[in-house]
Amino acid sequence: MKIAVFLPNWIGDVVMAMPALRALREHFVGAELVGVLRPYVSEVLAGSTLLDRELIHDPKGPSSTRRGFSFLAALRRERFDLAVIFPNSLRAGFWGWASGAKQTIGYARNGRGFLLTDPIPAPSQTIPHPVLDEMLHLVSQLGCRSLSRRMELATTPSDENQLVAFWRNHPACDSSKYIVLNTGGAFGAAKDWPTEHFVELASKIVTELDGTVLIVCGPNERSTAAQIVSEVAHPRAVSLANERSSIGLTKAAIRHARLLITTDSGPRHFAAAFDVPTITLFGPTHIAWSETFHPQAVHLQLPVACGPCQQRTCPLKHHRCMRDLSVEHVFAEITRRWLNTSPRLGKAA
Repeated sequence: MKIAVFLPNWIGDVVMAMPALRALREHFVGAELVGVLRPYVSEVLAGSTLLDRELIHDPKGPSSTRRGFSFLAALRRERFDLAVIFPNSLRAGFWGWASGAKQTIGYARNGRGFLLTDPIPAPSQTIPHPVLDEMLHLVSQLGCRSLSRRMELATTPSDENQLVAFWRNHPACDSSKYIVLNTGGAFGAAKDWPTEHFVELASKIVTELDGTVLIVCGPNERSTAAQIVSEVAHPRAVSLANERSSIGLTKAAIRHARLLITTDSGPRHFAAAFDVPTITLFGPTHIAWSETFHPQAVHLQLPVACGPCQQRTCPLKHHRCMRDLSVEHVFAEITRRWLNTSPRLGKAA
């Protein structure tokens, strides 16, 4: 049996799909699971054994074989028996139908029910509920019964070696008990905690806690990460801004951290998968949508009359949900919950 698994495009959603992938793997014993995914999703899954192969779909990429009719031809050559479609978009439904799979299953959303052989009634999109549970419910319709919410990821030897080399170049830092800060995310500016807050928090960690701070960043957050390090101006405050951009390096950095302080973005899900204590700073998004059920996670969100609004930018222009979440409040959580915990011991890949 050959199964196509159309994976989400958001990094956090990909990690939340891992329990459903595990359920498919355990139910369809001996089947070949082929992930249909974007290139950066492949980076997230690197090191995992839940997929047998990957088909990279890159509609705007340079390779003609990964887009348009060439990709469609490659998809149809697979002759899939089953296509499981996790994304809710009409486009994802079209590609599932176009694959020619004998059976296609997904939620009947966005007018795409006619494209699916097995359209599943969609849960409410107005009542917040965990996306993780949605994906588990979808695969349960195929008979999957191993429905643990446990997320899992892996790092590769290359990821781990790059992190070791990074710490070697920063001998003033204590790589056995560092705190990671993650400042941004792809959703939009409304999720961002002010840069000046991160500067103040990093300063307090390195001076008052005698700690090491590592700021992770994607390509769009490099300048912010560099600015924080520049303004903190301390040898134990460092960032990945000058490193080769890599989701794998970010995974490794979070995997071995003592604690992650993050906005509501993909890297917080890395921490859940690696069982790293996490403080997530929520603003415009409802916590329930991206709940990870991570026992060592703390969610901080100020109650404001206008939120959570689920908007990418603040429609009222004041951004109070994040601006009024004070450094003192966040720092108190750090000291109250984890200051006296023992350093994490890094695990080999």
